[in-house]
Amino acid sequence: MSSLRAALSFILALTFAGPELARAAPEVKDARPRIVVFGDSLSAGFGADPGQSFPDYLQKDLDRLGYRYRVVNQGVSGDTTTGGLARIEEAVEEKPAVAILELGGNDGLRGVPVESTKANLENMIERLQKAGCKVLLAGMTLPPNYGPEYIKQFQAMYRDLARARRLPLIPFLLSDVVFQSPKLGLIQADGIHPTAKGNEIVARTVLKKLAPMLRK
Repeated sequence: MSSLRAALSFILALTFAGPELARAAPEVKDARPRIVVFGDSLSAGFGADPGQSFPDYLQKDLDRLGYRYRVVNQGVSGDTTTGGLARIEEAVEEKPAVAILELGGNDGLRGVPVESTKANLENMIERLQKAGCKVLLAGMTLPPNYGPEYIKQFQAMYRDLARARRLPLIPFLLSDVVFQSPKLGLIQADGIHPTAKGNEIVARTVLKKLAPMLRK
């Protein structure tokens, strides 16, 4: 009987002490090098369910292939390069090994002068590189109604920056989804943002350029 009472006392002690022990347990820090995805709604996963943005799928691909990196999604829907420049320190504070810079699309859709967008992107690139971060630049294009001259300048902006700053470049982030049949369901009804299936493909597009920048 004394043994039974002792056992019951031990179980009760664990029952009541459990929450306190859980709260006292030290938090395990994720020490993996970080990859910051710094962009707009395309990075944020606009219109897709949580966990279905291209950075989410990129993390799964990296894990599957044995790359020990943590992807940090800093995509903000609607953001421009002006907004990105205002918050670039958020990316720097993560001390990332690599930053995927995906901005400029909203500038183009608003008709912002290419020179202004380019200057903002260059400032962000410079800030990241000074912090010792590698930068992968993700380019965009615009709908035909923006006119051939503006579109030409806009696309050339990414190529010029990549050349001047010696950056790897994804010429058009959505190239593997927007030119496919609508029946595949890779693009949402707005004609701009990928679906979950589309984001899986975008992640693979990014990985092709990102993998040579990483170590296993």
